[in-house]
Amino acid sequence: MKALGRHVLSEFYDCDKKVLDNHELIKDAMVAAAKAAKATVVEVAFHKFNPYGVSGMVVIAESHLAIHTWPEYGYAAVDVFTCGDEMDPWVMHEHLVGSLKSKRHEANEVPRGVLDVKNLKHKIELAGV
Repeated sequence: MKALGRHVLSEFYDCDKKVLDNHELIKDAMVAAAKAAKATVVEVAFHKFNPYGVSGMVVIAESHLAIHTWPEYGYAAVDVFTCGDEMDPWVMHEHLVGSLKSKRHEANEVPRGVLDVKNLKHKIELAGV
């Protein structure tokens, strides 16, 4: 069986608190991570919370990257979901380790769309569409 996608769930600890609370730095880091993995950026949406914290998403043709930051704890939660065999979500994870200045991080990969389908492809052609 093959999976349609790979989902990396990342925990970034002991990050630079100023980075985690900077809307533009977080957005730029996430877009740069996508580009480092040669992903195709489709749309970008980020929000700065009051008094602190940033949440956002980079939609890529190959799926998405999402982040939620807690600057007061030096913590960020990130998920990277990629589809197909050509994109490596770990490239994005490693890029963010540096961008967030994380001193400690951990991550797990979860296969998504594990289907018992012969010749499973990323994009299924539907008859009559």
